[in-house]
Amino acid sequence: MNSDNDLQIAGDLLEVPHLLQTPREHPATVAEFVGLARSIAADRSQWAHLVQYDATSRWYHRLRTGPGYEVWLLSWVPGQGSGLHDHGRSSGVLTVLEGALTERTERGTRALGAGTQRVFAPGYVHEVVNDALEPAVSLHVYYPGLTEMPMHTACTAPETHDEVDSVTA
Repeated sequence: MNSDNDLQIAGDLLEVPHLLQTPREHPATVAEFVGLARSIAADRSQWAHLVQYDATSRWYHRLRTGPGYEVWLLSWVPGQGSGLHDHGRSSGVLTVLEGALTERTERGTRALGAGTQRVFAPGYVHEVVNDALEPAVSLHVYYPGLTEMPMHTACTAPETHDEVDSVTA
């Protein structure tokens, strides 16, 4: 008897390697960048030993690079902030790893606790601040890699672009 069903012809799909799609070595979609950030956040051994705190300025460390993207680890002691800025032509995923941060935009203020992710498009203007009494650690994925971070004042900030997503794990 002939069958038109590939599974009946091939058997178990997982046993036929040429029918499987190979996973991408590097992320290429927003969902894959969010997944990359989540997988790094979940594996503390990739980042926890690197974190340092600097009372005079935000500490940062480039954790990883790939074709067209960068992953940065940042620490924030109480009171430290980024200033009002955008990320030029880069999109990004911000993930709070420890502590809490506050994001301010022209639309308002948002509390970001550990596990929260923010996804934003190029030109998205915001300020991130540690308003808490404890230090915070965050992970930032930029694609393409961050080449500029124009600073703004409240009076000169261009129209804010909407973020793509906000997720709490």
